Amino acid sequence: MTEPSAALVEHLLKYSIRTGDFTLKSGRSSNWFCDSKQTACRPEGILLIAEAALEVIGDDVTAIGGLTAGADPVAFGIAAVAATRGRDLRSFSIRKESKDHGVQGRLAGALQPGDRVVICEDTVTRGKSPLEAAQAVRELGAEPVLILSVVDRGGTCEAAAQAAGIPFHPLVTALDLGFPYEGP
Repeated sequence: MTEPSAALVEHLLKYSIRTGDFTLKSGRSSNWFCDSKQTACRPEGILLIAEAALEVIGDDVTAIGGLTAGADPVAFGIAAVAATRGRDLRSFSIRKESKDHGVQGRLAGALQPGDRVVICEDTVTRGKSPLEAAQAVRELGAEPVLILSVVDRGGTCEAAAQAAGIPFHPLVTALDLGFPYEGP
């Protein structure tokens, strides 16, 4: 794994990390919380994310996206910055539920069958959301080739991704931010 950008770590610590008493999505308690959308939705933050991500995204990748909400600002921002560098990455979202009107199904965006895809997420703890998105991408005829998270707070997504046959790369880990992994 590459060293995280000091500027990205600093940005996350300033805008995305909160300490206190929090109940996580899993129902577990934690003394810290990471809302990395606070970094991904700031112009200087998404530039830092995109810079780090484009260093690890292979040239053969044609699309980037993931489960809506967590992946959206990350995927769209990386694709936009890539375009300014002459690199074509189409972006997409996978809806949590299938839509039954208009353009039906779970896909929103420019994913195509045969695409080589980076599944992204803002923050992962166990990795359920990116793995769900990877399954949907496979069902749509594309191939997930990497799961990329801005922050890995749990330390268990890598094993789950490997079990699904997909490499995992966090841009920043809990340890980089000065916190222990949350674990399974």
